[in-house]
Amino acid sequence: MFNTGVSKGSQESHSVNYQRTGHELASVDELAVLDGGKCILQLRGVRPFLSDKYDLTKHPNFQYTADCDEKNRFDIEKFLDHRLKLRAKDEFEVIDADG
Repeated sequence: MFNTGVSKGSQESHSVNYQRTGHELASVDELAVLDGGKCILQLRGVRPFLSDKYDLTKHPNFQYTADCDEKNRFDIEKFLDHRLKLRAKDEFEVIDADG
């Protein structure tokens, strides 16, 4: 919710007020005692509801996950390591951007 206000006197002043509306789906205590096989599922246009968790091992592509085989784990460091590695036989062209 977003409110604005203007007050006028000898000098005009503006004020902005942000208000957060809503409530928690469940308290911390309720979540602490929630069954491990259950979850709160929230879909657009539908009220949140309790649902059984999906068993990942039953998915047809489970064999491609890191939970099934460690070789499928995504290595973010390797993915982000894209530094240019020059070799002795590499040819490159240097362009002076200032001139």
